[in-house]
Amino acid sequence: MDIRLATEQDFDQIWPIFQAIAQAGETYAFARDISKEEARQIWLLAPRQTFVVEEGDQILGTYYLKTNQAGPGSHVCNCGYMVADTARGRGLATAMCEHSQLQAKALGYLAMQFNFVASSNEGAVRLWQKLGFAIVGRLPRAFNHPSLGLVDALVLYKWLVD
Repeated sequence: MDIRLATEQDFDQIWPIFQAIAQAGETYAFARDISKEEARQIWLLAPRQTFVVEEGDQILGTYYLKTNQAGPGSHVCNCGYMVADTARGRGLATAMCEHSQLQAKALGYLAMQFNFVASSNEGAVRLWQKLGFAIVGRLPRAFNHPSLGLVDALVLYKWLVD
């Protein structure tokens, strides 16, 4: 598997991954009926960088890296990660998160923040904590999960430099 910068041509393979996750409505605060063009803008064009995990010519996962806030907050980045359903359990999220931290430091970021992690996404919360992120905030009933109803959203943070 290789992790590389995404190209415009990659979005045709990113879109089915994105669409399935958005339609499920369980982990991201995207409209469940988001259009391909809206998704392309959010995932590929707006971030500072977008990466894909590729095996052969198949994209198995993707992540974006962007500045979390402007001005005095511009030293903190934000990332989002997605893995194709068929590639889950293979360590892609771990690999992408580790890669994103190295990439963030190379771009001059000092910290990484995840703004809105559904507390019901227990696997992701466990993984982020295992990778050194701390839960620094809890937004009560801020995420409307399609089957669980209103669940808390978490803010996670990690300082990236010594």
